[in-house]
Amino acid sequence: MIDDDKQAAAIAAVAEVRDGMLVGLGTGSTAAFAIRALGERVAAGLDAHAVVTSEASGALAREVGIAVLDFADIAFVDLTIDGADEIDARCFAIKGAGGAMLREKIVAASSARMVVIADGSKRVDRIGAAKLPVELLPFARGYVMRVLADLGGVPMIRDKYWTDQGNLVADCHFPTLGDPRALAARLSAIPGVLGHGLFLDEVDAGYIASKGVVTRLERSGASA
Repeated sequence: MIDDDKQAAAIAAVAEVRDGMLVGLGTGSTAAFAIRALGERVAAGLDAHAVVTSEASGALAREVGIAVLDFADIAFVDLTIDGADEIDARCFAIKGAGGAMLREKIVAASSARMVVIADGSKRVDRIGAAKLPVELLPFARGYVMRVLADLGGVPMIRDKYWTDQGNLVADCHFPTLGDPRALAARLSAIPGVLGHGLFLDEVDAGYIASKGVVTRLERSGASA
């Protein structure tokens, strides 16, 4: 089952956590398995603290006994563990179905290492089929939607949804994603766009589980 694979990938990633580490915890159903797995290790005596990428992840982390620090006071994170909507062999990922991609990218940027956990359905030859979330300032909604449409993104505002920062999310479907870096640069340059779900440099490795077998991807392209 998919949940079993999510859990297997999460346990493999959480095994990277060592005493004294500050761990970044992502958002979403797969990241929740990592939070619970880390909570079990903390209960067993692991000395680790965490920062979180959403209020929901923070509530779950505290529930399972993980000490959560305020990221606003943090400059460096040892390891971030998060899910993904798609990941390919280059460790390029699309994230943001859970709506926290802006905080996730900030925490990832602060981290010495970021690992993605996923079930096998999220492993793709090349990213691009999944919807690409874009977080935008409500004030800029009309303008940003026009520019996203001009880029071919077929954007749709996520219905009745606001991020933890009070912003909107537009889910975009680009017919082709031949040059992810060029698109990322274009999106980042749009006034009113605060973040997007293209993670092209942040992910160092991935733990992908399929039918109970966990495969590790490394940014070099090697797998184990």
